[in-house]
Amino acid sequence: MLSLAKNTNLLVMFLLELGVLASVGYWGFVAGQNLPVKLLLGLGGPALFIAIWAVFGAANGATIPLTGAARVLLEVLWFGGGAMALVMAGRLAPGLVFAAVYVVNAVLRLIWNQ
Repeated sequence: MLSLAKNTNLLVMFLLELGVLASVGYWGFVAGQNLPVKLLLGLGGPALFIAIWAVFGAANGATIPLTGAARVLLEVLWFGGGAMALVMAGRLAPGLVFAAVYVVNAVLRLIWNQ
């Protein structure tokens, strides 16, 4: 049973990663004043987040994998950025829920050494 919970928590982590990209993209398309800016922010924002995660955060393929406090800072900025993007796009409740799910997920990963 614990194994199922741990695997579910890893799935939630993956879904949160996708959620960050969707949130940043949504923010970009909402924040832009005209089509070119919407496209730049809506596609460029997630692309920037993908690049940062690929270099520093990807579980099995990061170019420069971070550990310890640096990893914690990366995650807080990454997932906090996703939550903040929702808030800045006028979606306060989803942004708060996103942040809360991340915190629970992070605590469980810490407890379970994931």
